[in-house]
Amino acid sequence: MKYVVILGDGMADEPIARLDGKTPLEYADTPAMDELARVSEIGMVRTIPEGMSPGSDTANLSVMGYDPKIYYTGRSPLEALSIGVDMKADDVAIRCNLVTLSEEGAYGEKTIIDHSSDEISTEDAGVLLDAVRRELENDTYRFYLGTSYRHCLIWAKGSVVELTPPHDVLGQVIGDYLPQDAILRQMQERSYEILSRHPLNLERKRQGKNPANSIWFWGAGTRPDLSSFYEKYHKRGVMISAVDLLKGIAVGAGMDNISVEGANGGLHTNYEGKARAAVKALSLDGYDFAYIHVEAPDEMGHQGSVERKIQAIENLDQRVIRLVKEGLDEANVPYRMLVLPDHPTPIRVRTHTADPVPYLLYDSSRKEEHSYHYNEKEAALTDHKLAEGWMMMERLFAE
Repeated sequence: MKYVVILGDGMADEPIARLDGKTPLEYADTPAMDELARVSEIGMVRTIPEGMSPGSDTANLSVMGYDPKIYYTGRSPLEALSIGVDMKADDVAIRCNLVTLSEEGAYGEKTIIDHSSDEISTEDAGVLLDAVRRELENDTYRFYLGTSYRHCLIWAKGSVVELTPPHDVLGQVIGDYLPQDAILRQMQERSYEILSRHPLNLERKRQGKNPANSIWFWGAGTRPDLSSFYEKYHKRGVMISAVDLLKGIAVGAGMDNISVEGANGGLHTNYEGKARAAVKALSLDGYDFAYIHVEAPDEMGHQGSVERKIQAIENLDQRVIRLVKEGLDEANVPYRMLVLPDHPTPIRVRTHTADPVPYLLYDSSRKEEHSYHYNEKEAALTDHKLAEGWMMMERLFAE
């Protein structure tokens, strides 16, 4: 038996009036998911433990079978693992976003416009981060390039300070959300002086793109200590994601990462490449388990775009789920497939919430037909309710 998780990051949502009271998942044209839903177990799972922040870090740890209450030490340390940072025991890793701030007023009076700087390319981000590094880096604070707008600061002998995720305060004046730590705050302020006049950002503005005119710190934590996925579940696993967080979870769990050319964590990622990589890993390369992570629905939720979130869900349906099913069916291997979001990213709030999410669990060897579709409303009507998200992996592997 082979096993695959297809995770649409932030795919769950709330009913939206302009969609006739439907959610984007309910409104989207998703023939592959609808076909699977008729012969699958449909239900709801709470991926965020009560009292914990509804981040992709805690949620994906949960879906991967790791209880966040035990294993979570912060988001950025997981990302640091994925880019090869050798963290010392007393290091603190901090996520360093390249964001777009408004240009008027003093730094604390500015508004955060875009947490991703128009999903800036890694190449452009590298140029800008180098400029920041030349001015701000020293033996205590070191910057590491990640992917797109997502980067890392390592603070030697640092403190796990409370920091605000930028996507939680989109459109708001930033003064109340700046780091309380004086040096971190000064670095953010100084970064605006460096980046706002950088030639690359001036060119981005001429092209109609959002300038990446400030760094933004959040997600502080210490070195994680995940147990081996293979020792835990006796399955040889592979991660397929464009996002450093997911790659870092895989590294920490002793899983392999597969990099797919053109996979960028955005709306126009290489969906087909991810699907093909998973089918090959399971049918030809000897892996037992594949985790396909697609960031696009979450990004579109943060942008507040109903249309693009629907498009991301439809892309996931036809360009990932359909292709994985067809590929594994053609390979004639029995398999179980779990489809779900990690958390909701509702258009209304443009950030994550801790509400339960719908799941679809398909077994190629079992066909029990019913009339359910895969969406939040119908999943909530079933008797399948899982209160602890980390138990979902055991449900997938149960036969």
